[in-house]
Amino acid sequence: MIIVLSPAKSLDMTPVSQAEHTLPILKSDANKLVKNLKQYDMAGLRSLMSISEKLAIENVTRYNQFKPRGYETHGKRAIDTFVGDVYRGLNVSDFKKGDYNFAQKHLRILSGLYGVLRPLDMMQPYRLEMGTKLTNERGKNLYEYWGTKITNEINKDLRASKESTLINLASEEYFKSIKKDKLKGDILTINFKEYKGDQLKFVSFTAKVARGMMARYIIKNRIKNLQDIKGFSEDRYSYSDEHSSENNWLFVR
Repeated sequence: MIIVLSPAKSLDMTPVSQAEHTLPILKSDANKLVKNLKQYDMAGLRSLMSISEKLAIENVTRYNQFKPRGYETHGKRAIDTFVGDVYRGLNVSDFKKGDYNFAQKHLRILSGLYGVLRPLDMMQPYRLEMGTKLTNERGKNLYEYWGTKITNEINKDLRASKESTLINLASEEYFKSIKKDKLKGDILTINFKEYKGDQLKFVSFTAKVARGMMARYIIKNRIKNLQDIKGFSEDRYSYSDEHSSENNWLFVR
């Protein structure tokens, strides 16, 4: 099985020891996007990404300092870099070597800039949401830029796995980058809701944290049988057979 998560906007680039690492599989495509983005000044980037002046200045600097051949000297492993709700739930602070190894085989992070990242892939800081309408050599947005490349890489991972199911823990914005009609495997989407009074509600913040917790649960327990996922009970969540279907599972609290 392969788990997919969305990235986070917030990054922690504080240097840490990273003896074991890999390089992004689609880094040449990422480098082309950076070359495109370097053409934008602060005002242009602010308009393109609908961000504040402060963030625009920060990211103009990031892209100007980006080193196409400097991933190992100017980068940091993806799983140690992303911070935010999902990664608070994933909580890699206590990961052991076996956890990292399992994650490297079974976890993928979708990215507007890098396409798809493995946990140990070295990445340089960036901000580029998948939904950004960045005109590029392949089209008018990032979905057209990535085309089937992300899907092709996921298919390679699925072929290498005994269980050819893609576990979708990503947001709709990022999961749309995967071409479902080209995917060589089944898709299992997992969602999280909670009761507010007698109504089940989707709460974005807690659902994001729960996605990270679910990924952590699968990694920590080395789960390879889909049915074992139903044992997830972190933070008072439990599997709801009543609200689930074959390809869409709901956990409620």
